[in-house]
Amino acid sequence: MREDQAELPTGRTTIYGVVERPGAVGVLPVAALDRVILVRQYRYVFGEDHRWEIPTGGVQQGESLVEAVQRELREEIGYDARDLQQVSTFYSSKSVMHEVAHLFIGRDLIRAEAVPDETEFLEGAVFPFDQVSQMVVDSEIRDGMSVIAILHAARLRARQV
Repeated sequence: MREDQAELPTGRTTIYGVVERPGAVGVLPVAALDRVILVRQYRYVFGEDHRWEIPTGGVQQGESLVEAVQRELREEIGYDARDLQQVSTFYSSKSVMHEVAHLFIGRDLIRAEAVPDETEFLEGAVFPFDQVSQMVVDSEIRDGMSVIAILHAARLRARQV
């Protein structure tokens, strides 16, 4: 976190707080029979432990985006993806945070040794894609990375029909 002396378009200056993050990745793991794997865990900021989400996490120094995605898949659901399709790159918060998030769809999943992060207490489950899409519409799934990845997956599915 830093505080900048920011000059506004009017020429006036103000103090502006900025949270810097090295980047983030998220992946929607697609299993057989049009099903996806989601996780839920305790999220301190909102005090919730009941919302489903895609596997997400930060990119570590020196790590490629693909390496970060595969690490998150292993940590959170115990899988690797043989096929990764990048579907979106966006700013997770354009006003106070400097972080770029990269979203993927992971297919052709293969079991891998789960290596959970010691700070994560996760539960995973498999859902039909149509149910997951409805969970987004009903605001049961609320985090931005999950919502964006699922909407992109729905868009790509519609093209295949």
